[in-house]
Amino acid sequence: MKKVLLTLSMVLATVAQAQFSSGTVSLGSTGMTVKLVTSPTQVTITLTGSDTAYLGIGFGNSGMAAGADGFVYNANSSTNAGLDYTFGGIGNISADAVQDWTMTSNTTSGGIRTVVATRSLNGGTGDFAIANTPGTINIFYAKGPGLSLQYHQSRGYASLTMGAVLATGEVAAENKKVVLYPNPAKETVSFKNADKIKSVDIFESTGRKIRTVKMDGKEMNVSDLKSGNYYLEISLKDGSTAFEQLIKE
Repeated sequence: MKKVLLTLSMVLATVAQAQFSSGTVSLGSTGMTVKLVTSPTQVTITLTGSDTAYLGIGFGNSGMAAGADGFVYNANSSTNAGLDYTFGGIGNISADAVQDWTMTSNTTSGGIRTVVATRSLNGGTGDFAIANTPGTINIFYAKGPGLSLQYHQSRGYASLTMGAVLATGEVAAENKKVVLYPNPAKETVSFKNADKIKSVDIFESTGRKIRTVKMDGKEMNVSDLKSGNYYLEISLKDGSTAFEQLIKE
């Protein structure tokens, strides 16, 4: 039971430390891109587009409906005086009294502006709450004919799919991980990072050891195994051990 509780605690701790990202998403004919990254405490937005236009992102799928939350870079944004906005209906937009987005970077190159800003996940009063979890966030977007807020030049709707981001150490571990494929298998199985494997012990589901295979190459013949589930104990050249389950068709 202690081992179960310890494992559960480790899983919960891992989830609590997780980060999620939408990746960079192109926003149609506006030439804009947007990227959201969340951590357990904050969200970071990276918005790119023409450096001569205002660039706007709204949260939700109802457009400029009254109460919709928006992030808009415009002529008043250079001092953080105008990034956080609330829509009051078509053609009605006003800067929030409290600006919860903090711009951390504002650069231009080759006619393209890149704006980076952060805020807490929940933001302030009336802000769209962004969870640090996988899922879909619906947005609408617009680009203006100039930096001053005015009727948009082009606009559209999009969905951002938030996926887990591996930390640097996790990426390194993933690159070293031994992975079995295909699974289920009929004739042979291959291993990702097979060059790191010293030998493979094959066990039946009852726990009886069937054989030990010395790896020579990345494939292992399993054609003579009966259909069923098997467990592989993989001895690595660095002295560590990995485990995989094999389903034999």
